[in-house]
Amino acid sequence: MTNRKKTILCVDDEEIILISLVEELKFHLGNGYIFETASSGISALALIENLEQDGNQLDFIISDCMMPEMKGDELLNEVRKKYPKIKTIMITGFADEHSIGRALNEARALAVLGKPWDSKALIELIKNN
Repeated sequence: MTNRKKTILCVDDEEIILISLVEELKFHLGNGYIFETASSGISALALIENLEQDGNQLDFIISDCMMPEMKGDELLNEVRKKYPKIKTIMITGFADEHSIGRALNEARALAVLGKPWDSKALIELIKNN
């Protein structure tokens, strides 16, 4: 029996943030994880649906809050409704209290981390969940 690699989806509308986040996660978590990226909430939902249809399980979503078309808290709330087993974390440079509250209370995010995020806290959240 082989151990399944956990899959983490990183969502941010800024490509440099996605690159930085994935590289940091790869550095700290190693090869035991598969990393996917999406540049919007809408593309993230489509990717999740495709992964599910192909029989692949998504374990974590790390999403920015302030994005065009669909904010991070809206994405995480949709994910909780459709895919309740996926664990979520929101990162933000400037979210309002309403968005933070929605992410934690409605979407049941594990945490809301500020940008720049605390690398140790982010890695611990993933390892411990």
